[in-house]
Amino acid sequence: MDLRHLRYFVAVAEEGHFGRAAERLNIVQPALSMQIKALETELGGPLFIRTSRRVELTEAGILLLTEARLTLEQAEHTRLAVERAMRGETGRVRVGFAGNAIFSGKMIADLRRFRKTHPDAEVIIQEISPLQQVEAILAGRIDIGYTPDNSTTSDPQIRVQEAGNWEMMIALCDDHPLAARPQLTVEMLAGQPLVLYDAHDTHENLTVLLAQKLGEGFNVAHRSNSTLSVLAIAAAGLGLALIPSPLQQVNIPGLVYRSLKAQELTANLVMISRMQEPGNAVTAYLAMANMKS
Repeated sequence: MDLRHLRYFVAVAEEGHFGRAAERLNIVQPALSMQIKALETELGGPLFIRTSRRVELTEAGILLLTEARLTLEQAEHTRLAVERAMRGETGRVRVGFAGNAIFSGKMIADLRRFRKTHPDAEVIIQEISPLQQVEAILAGRIDIGYTPDNSTTSDPQIRVQEAGNWEMMIALCDDHPLAARPQLTVEMLAGQPLVLYDAHDTHENLTVLLAQKLGEGFNVAHRSNSTLSVLAIAAAGLGLALIPSPLQQVNIPGLVYRSLKAQELTANLVMISRMQEPGNAVTAYLAMANMKS
């Protein structure tokens, strides 16, 4: 007994007439009669009492009509659910982000847009340090990461897409001697205790450039994977933090921001994901995030 037989049966039962049911189904009446006969043979008895003018359901037919409608409704529900999943309208997207990704605006805009276009998809977000995001994606703990580019993102299983690029600034306590200057140069950082993100490891571009420019005066006093920690260390007077310019939106007592005259020193944000992505919801999110507004 297949779904086609059930659809034919319901049509005849609801129309009470083979001719009208055949018209409704857009098939010829002999073919419909043959299919109903095959269903009755399969089930072992008559489903209709046939008269010259109409057909009526037998007791078994009445029972089958109730069950057939439920089965067809469930089949349609299943079809629609699978089609929606195929289009990425349902499913789950797990997003990991480094703290400063919030202030770039890109991640929040992507999340809000996805929620509007895919309201039935589940979205989970969690803060994960830049150096742990690739491992989390490959281990299946998250699907997408927003992070500064770093040495871990060169993994061949990871797709890297640029999400933003900004000038670097210096965050420092308001009573530091350099706070009196409206703009700083890289040379002014020589010998100063610097605060960097963990992502700026010894092989990362920012660290390499600073080491080249400052030589023996390059002094990394603190590293952290947390944006608030980086800013708190600077506000406490324990070092000068190199941060992306969007972070100047954060107002912390005792902390000031100064521009840095160094065009070659930039901060970026990338969106990372699996090179081979099996999830339709995740694929839909990535496609949406890469669309131009």
